[in-house]
Amino acid sequence: MERSFKEEVEKLKLGEGDVFHGEGILAVTKALLQSGVSYVGGYQGAPVSHMMDVLNDARDIMDELGVHIETNASEAGAAAMLGASINYPLRGAVTFKSTVGTNVASDALSNLASAGVKGGALIVLGEDYGEGASIIQERSHAFAMKSQIWLLDPRPNLAKIVEMVEHGFALSEASSTPVMLELRIRACHVQGSFRTKRNRAARFSRRSFLENPDFDFARISLPPSTYAQEKHKIEVRWPAAVRYIREHGLNEVFPGERADVGILCQGGLYNATLRALQQLGLADAFGASRIPIFCMNVTYPLVPEEIVQFCAGKRAVLMVEEGQPAYLEDAILATLRRHDVNGVKVSGKEGQPGTQGVFPLAGEYTGEVVVAGLARFLGAEGQLAPLLAPKKKAAELLGASLPTRPPGFCVGCPERPVFAAMKLVEKEVGKYHVSADIGCHTFSTLPPFNIGHTVLGYGLGLASNSAVQPMFGRRTMTIMGDGGFWHNGLTSGVANAVFNKDDGILVIMKNGYSSATGTQELPSSPTHSEHKAADMSIERALQGLGVAWTRTVNTYHVSEMKSTLKEAMTTGYKGLKVIIADGECQLERQRKLRPQVAAALARGERTVRVKYGVDEDTCTGDHSCIRLSGCPTLTVKDNPDPLRTDPVATVIEGCVGCGLCGENAHAATLCPSFYRAEVIQNANLWDRMLRGLRSLLVPA
Repeated sequence: MERSFKEEVEKLKLGEGDVFHGEGILAVTKALLQSGVSYVGGYQGAPVSHMMDVLNDARDIMDELGVHIETNASEAGAAAMLGASINYPLRGAVTFKSTVGTNVASDALSNLASAGVKGGALIVLGEDYGEGASIIQERSHAFAMKSQIWLLDPRPNLAKIVEMVEHGFALSEASSTPVMLELRIRACHVQGSFRTKRNRAARFSRRSFLENPDFDFARISLPPSTYAQEKHKIEVRWPAAVRYIREHGLNEVFPGERADVGILCQGGLYNATLRALQQLGLADAFGASRIPIFCMNVTYPLVPEEIVQFCAGKRAVLMVEEGQPAYLEDAILATLRRHDVNGVKVSGKEGQPGTQGVFPLAGEYTGEVVVAGLARFLGAEGQLAPLLAPKKKAAELLGASLPTRPPGFCVGCPERPVFAAMKLVEKEVGKYHVSADIGCHTFSTLPPFNIGHTVLGYGLGLASNSAVQPMFGRRTMTIMGDGGFWHNGLTSGVANAVFNKDDGILVIMKNGYSSATGTQELPSSPTHSEHKAADMSIERALQGLGVAWTRTVNTYHVSEMKSTLKEAMTTGYKGLKVIIADGECQLERQRKLRPQVAAALARGERTVRVKYGVDEDTCTGDHSCIRLSGCPTLTVKDNPDPLRTDPVATVIEGCVGCGLCGENAHAATLCPSFYRAEVIQNANLWDRMLRGLRSLLVPA
């Protein structure tokens, strides 16, 4: 990890009464230290990667407080880390992306919830749901209900988020139950301030050791203990949690002058709800609403008495609940009927039996969705027209449609050449099935490559290929990143394939980092911080598992990659064949190079930067090079020749000199229009002499 979080680390040192200014996820990190946490673990994943990045850079603070920090191998490892809080009064927190990370962690979470905890156990979830998400659209709420893990959904306000972190530990200890704190993308990045408290050293830590191990069979997840644990969850822990939530006022009621209607909302949607009311003229800029709001900072378990008290006497209430199924809406309906509050009409999602729907059943509740739903509920549809007018006007100005711009690989990405080579192999041997995986390389499923038929999970690409391969008359292929390899691919993929003598092909994209989540270190990263073990090799791991056919190819050498892929497809060798596509993540490479180049220029030293271009006279204008590359810096421009109308290819600023355009042209036998140039800064005498000589030999 080359990026520095020095500025963020300084904010973690703020003391009693200081004012913190920053974003939500960093506020959570500060709140952990204020809560006397003993250990923190996690697995990188947007939108919570920032938390582990900062903590890993704050080793001096962690050492001073005795906090143990661990970058876990997977979300399952992170969740299992919370086992330290089962037998001992240790406060611990882990973080990962949800729901995909929660899927991976669910086995450990189930056992943790069954056994119960002595020390507060907090799971900070990055709820990656909605239009900005990069994963399957599911909710963490189901995991909370399944295992009886309490779920906090704090109002997106830094002071409230910090307060809920502190209450999360206390709630966990009061009810002997792990607690989830879910933060949506906007909550993680919301900017604000709060008054800090001093960092607290834990009673037991790396500086203050436990003395004796504690054994209690009642906390082992085996029969007959598991039967007693289930009864304890329902009969003791649940009532204790509800009691704590009520006594400490974790949910909030914001009064309003309208007594006939009310709004219940998840805490995470409070800002969107209030903004919508403001746009409809029903709230002011300071947050005072004319409509009463019940803000559910705890969405599981619900407190029936609070719901009944808020809804009683009202004509209608609206439940603002993002995602599906409608867990909260159904629970509120059931609660009101069980308490004989039958005169209140409950509105929520469209198509729900027993309710009047105003919101979509699924999808992100954006500002537009929320304001439209509230307008329908409150009979204020007439006020929508001026709000939607700018969008309508923009659509008229832009025309019927705009060309779509799918996401794609970064400029110079080392994975793009591999897929270019795969397209060339496909041209020669015919189409073949490709099992994709999670990571930057999943962009291959989009234009211009459209490579990858299935995605089943992080590191599960090879496992998902195991039943496909025997059904084809030719070999199939699997793509996996080095992050996925260390996460799950080593055992579920490679070990499984070797054990079952599968005859597949695995391409491992070895770019050196967990690039899609912020270029965090992996066991096989080229460099490591002092707190990580060095010299962990993908090649040796494969050898240790018995993989006999391996090849390592520089990703930018398209012709060599093409021939290696073709060899794997046609060789007589039966068994798993692994191609390691070796090329450092270009973002991380540039992050290291740019400061070095800037420093060299400042010292007056000579620097050379490679740049590629297109000879306009040679370019045929068929643009095959663009279709085979998809590089953002390779585009088209008007043809300078007045006798030719087709636009020509051009390389714009931003080119990092990876050379893929030229490699593709050579490997695919395209028109020879690309040229390689060297941009020299702080040129020396010899450079100037050569330039002068060329100007004499080459006519203008």
